[in-house]
This record gives sequence, C-alpha cells and structure tokens, in this order.
Amino acid sequence: MSASVTSPKNVALFVTCLVDLTRPSIGFAAVKLLEQAGCTIMVPETQTCCGQPAYNSGDRKSAKEIAAHVIRAFEGYDYVVAPSGSCAGMIRYHYPALFADDDTMMVAVKTLSEKTYELTSFLHDVCGYAPEDVTLASSLTYHDSCSSLREMKVEGQPRALLKNVEGLEFREAEDRAACCGFGGTFCLKYSEISESMVDTKIDNLLATKADMLAAGDLGCLMNIAGRLKRRGSDMKVVHVAEVLAGMADGPGLGEGEG
Repeated sequence: MSASVTSPKNVALFVTCLVDLTRPSIGFAAVKLLEQAGCTIMVPETQTCCGQPAYNSGDRKSAKEIAAHVIRAFEGYDYVVAPSGSCAGMIRYHYPALFADDDTMMVAVKTLSEKTYELTSFLHDVCGYAPEDVTLASSLTYHDSCSSLREMKVEGQPRALLKNVEGLEFREAEDRAACCGFGGTFCLKYSEISESMVDTKIDNLLATKADMLAAGDLGCLMNIAGRLKRRGSDMKVVHVAEVLAGMADGPGLGEGEG
C-alpha cells in the first residue's frame, strides 16, 4: 500500500478549465493519487475558472467577481488541490492582492489562500505520499512551469515522486527553469516571441533524447506539444499526474482523446 497521510483529509479538487475541457484524464489521475494518499475527495460542481485570464489581461473587476465565486465554492474543505501550479498560484498569491481593500472578504480569502496547493507539492509535502506498484518502461524529461517553480516553489517534489516509478529513466534538460513561451494570453499577444521561446525550450528537451515529456501545468504542455508536432517530433507529452497514477500508457497530448 502506498504511503499515506496520518489522518484522512477532506480535499476539494480544483479541476482547472483546461483539464476539464481538454484533458479530463488528468483530473481522474489526480483523484486516484489523492485517494491513494488517504484523502477524501470532493469535486465542487459550482467551481469555475480561477480568473487568471482576466487578471493577467488587466480586467481586475471580472477577476474579482470570479474569485469571489471560487471562494464561496471552496469553503468548508481542509485543503484545495489543483493539478496546476498556475491556477494554484493565482488563488494563493493573487486573490489576496485582488481583495486587499476589502476587509469583509479578507478572512475568507486568506483561509482559501493558505489551504491551496499544487498537486505534487501536496502529495509530497503534506501527505508524505510515494507511489508504489507503478511501472513505466520509458525515458522522461520534465518541464517546470513558471508559476509552479517561481510562485509555488515546486521543483523537487515531482522529481522525488517520479523516482518511485519503476523502469522510468529520468533525464534532466538543460536550462530547465526557462519559460516555454505559453504564459496564458502572452502566446497570443506576442506570438513571435512565444514561438522563439518554445523552440528554444524544445531544442533542450529533444537534446535529452527522452521518449516522453511531463509537466504539472496543462497550458505549458499544450503549447510544447503543439510545437513538437509542427516540428515533426514523436516525443510523447503527458501530465505528471498521469505518470504517477499509472495512466500514461494512453495517447499523449495531441494524439487523441485524453
């Protein structure tokens, strides 16, 4: 049996828009991992976008309205866990900034902020979890998303968890902390710069000669997977949760339904 928490934790899964709409297998993988870690999982049906697209575009009014809804949707849980450092970072660090002048909301905002985690960080740091009986005969490299690495301080956790996957050969890429060029709406507003950034990232990933690429943020994975396909690469792209849950044997991003 996998290592688990010392006492059951009531966890709400923040699914994220991209996972819900484009790669639901990531959500199922996250639930599987959290249940193995001894948590009781709920998926609030009233959850919505975290508001990051509006926030990053300067629409603070819309972002604040969305955030207020999210705060209400996730009341009453011990923890909120997202398979995305980007969405988790929005809730933990940017919600308090949005409501800095609203004393009536600040207690609820801080409560949600403090209990929100990125998935691999929660599994490793809070649950003390390590996957067992997971096998993947493949070589894999890893991309650290900017939000996971710089906001949520997630770096060693996914690597520590991946070490428990039997048969997996981990290959670190050069300049691993570099942005992939996604950045949400950045890739649309500054497409030429974004393309240059993702090409540099891909050059480093391909240099590892790994069979697979994993990461903890679907936005980054979609950006990289799309560029890999346009460059004719057969590197398989998956979310780290799928690898850890033993669900990486299906199609990678851009190869079919996830």
